[in-house]
Amino acid sequence: MSDEKYNVLILGASYGSLLATKLILAGHNATLICLPEEVELINKDGIHVRMPVRGRDDLVQIDSKDAPGKVKAAGPGDVDPKDFDLIALAMQEPQYRSDGVRQLLAKVAASGKPCMSIMNMPPLPYMLRLPGIEADAIKQCYTDPTVWDGFDSDLVTLASPDPQAFRPPEEPVNVLQVSLPTNFKVARFVSDEHTAMLRKIEQDIVDIRFDPGDGNLIELPVKLRVYDSVFVPLAKWAMLMTGNYRCVQEDAARSIKEAVHSNLDASKEVYDWVHDLCQRLGADASDMVPFEKYANAAQGLAKPSSAARALFAGAPNIERLDLLVKTLSDGIGMQSKMVEDTVNLVNKRLQINRDAAK
Repeated sequence: MSDEKYNVLILGASYGSLLATKLILAGHNATLICLPEEVELINKDGIHVRMPVRGRDDLVQIDSKDAPGKVKAAGPGDVDPKDFDLIALAMQEPQYRSDGVRQLLAKVAASGKPCMSIMNMPPLPYMLRLPGIEADAIKQCYTDPTVWDGFDSDLVTLASPDPQAFRPPEEPVNVLQVSLPTNFKVARFVSDEHTAMLRKIEQDIVDIRFDPGDGNLIELPVKLRVYDSVFVPLAKWAMLMTGNYRCVQEDAARSIKEAVHSNLDASKEVYDWVHDLCQRLGADASDMVPFEKYANAAQGLAKPSSAARALFAGAPNIERLDLLVKTLSDGIGMQSKMVEDTVNLVNKRLQINRDAAK
């Protein structure tokens, strides 16, 4: 591990706990922005992340209090982004307009600090790093695009949130369980200096060796991988459109596994179509992940996606990566009936939820 240690502010304590755990095991420090009950529990008891490790039958549990780095939790009004080296965005996109978080996000933008998103929905400033993308063309896809107004696109990057994790419903909110221990794949920053910080963190995470309690030091999955291509994180789009959003059915949510494997030919058609869209936008084929690799991973995803679960729990807003993909494809004359059908199902369920909330 390098001698230089960074202080990282992470907006969001659910999925953000996974990134925080990797950072503190590497000796860096993390501050999680979360709800009052989460702040109290995390500051009292730390965070606990369980993950599968190849060659071991049981999940390995990582307790933050045993890590060389420190984690703490705070409310959105209790921190100054200027005190941090890196800001990580780990909330669902609709949450950034909520009172308190919106004001903190404005301070983040004004701080001039580099920001790394691990959201499924790429922040609007990141999208503007892609050639030919106009803000006005895609603003409709965001719950409230104005929350991104103060950001310098050069200071925003995206890490493909490939690892899958959830909070076990029977456990306290400071427990996170990893179901698919893949890597965060992050695009470099525009700045060489900021990219160098990412590469140091990348190496520090690679260097982690963890004692699961039996005295044998092991390597843990879930790395941070840094890439020069701005398109690498977009590889997640095909996965989301093939699995996560196709969990949404007319009257219920199905598992990601079922969405992908109930009709593998249809799934491959959607997946390849999204790949083609990304390449039309400027990605290289090598930036993408082969369908077979994703389909194999989806075998272990036995729950509906978080977006589908939120929809059928009555959420009036979710991350609309599906709408972003359709909007971008419409702009270059690409159509897919299966993608359009998915977008229509999400639109219909959102309208039902909004009508019920009136």
